[in-house]
Amino acid sequence: MRLGLNLGYWGAGNDQSNVTLAEEADRLGYSVAWVAEAYGSDSPTVLSWVGARTQRIHLGAAVMQIPARTPAMTAMTAATLDSLSGGRFRLGLGVSGPQVSEGWHGVRFDAPLGRTREYVDIVRMALRRDVVSYEGRHFTLPLPDGPGKALKLGVRPVRDGQIPIYLAAVGPKNLELTGEIADGWLAIFFSPEFAGDLIGSLETGARRAGKGADGTAPLAGFDIVPTVPVVVTDDLDYAYAAVAGYAALYIGGMGSRDKNFYNQLACRMGFEKEAKLIQDLYLDGKARDAAAAVPREFLDATSLLGPRERIRDRLAAYQEAGVTTLSVAPYGPSMEHRRAIVHTMAEVAQEAGLG
Repeated sequence: MRLGLNLGYWGAGNDQSNVTLAEEADRLGYSVAWVAEAYGSDSPTVLSWVGARTQRIHLGAAVMQIPARTPAMTAMTAATLDSLSGGRFRLGLGVSGPQVSEGWHGVRFDAPLGRTREYVDIVRMALRRDVVSYEGRHFTLPLPDGPGKALKLGVRPVRDGQIPIYLAAVGPKNLELTGEIADGWLAIFFSPEFAGDLIGSLETGARRAGKGADGTAPLAGFDIVPTVPVVVTDDLDYAYAAVAGYAALYIGGMGSRDKNFYNQLACRMGFEKEAKLIQDLYLDGKARDAAAAVPREFLDATSLLGPRERIRDRLAAYQEAGVTTLSVAPYGPSMEHRRAIVHTMAEVAQEAGLG
């Protein structure tokens, strides 16, 4: 199990600190630094900056939003970043949610599974530098009733057709699709104790695609990448408070009352009553109360919290659950605290014999 670093969103007041953390992770041998986007900063621009300041660490988009770009534009961006970084780019994709897709990008949030499948088909075709001609339900290239012509990507990635594609997936059907068509899964609120059904959905999709030898080990070579909040402290009350707001935002506020994928995930994990309360409080404008309502059991299941020995002992559970890259999201009141977490995680992973 390798370590990654999740830098989150740019523009949250910790921008230069994030570059410093990426440089530190690069020196410590972390495998990849991931950057997010929602409706503020975009991930490719930040990744180009991080890539210019680092040497070895891979650069992961977590994610580039599918409704924000045509598949051809995504392929162009991926090829450019891969070329500039010497073959270090990893392409994470996600459909976002209906509020961002329709409210920010003006793209209907319909048939997300079918749209994702076609999108990935076209991106892969372009990155192989095939002449792109595609007739699908959601995408048609070139348009049949105009002067457009089928074209080939004009820049050559360092890894022709080999840039790994990850999908951010939460629901069972999306997980099956991820196992079928992607090279990796970007997970959120991953709990080793609740991972069995999630991994099972990935395996179902992988088997559908004929992956694995004779139907065995269908996820061989597949990268399972949960983002895991980390707080290293002897004060567990502080640790829970540090990450509860993040959990409340997603469970309570990332989506409408009737369509919130993270809320649904918490329900499937057995926190149905608590998830409803968190959402009700958050959507009523009571974010602090929503954070206070997040169960400590949920935070313990989906985060690494407490003294370094507690965190070190917990790492084995992630590896046993099938995690191949654990993406560290360091939480702390200062840059020095977050840098210390990046160092501590490298040390405890080595102590635990992971790698």
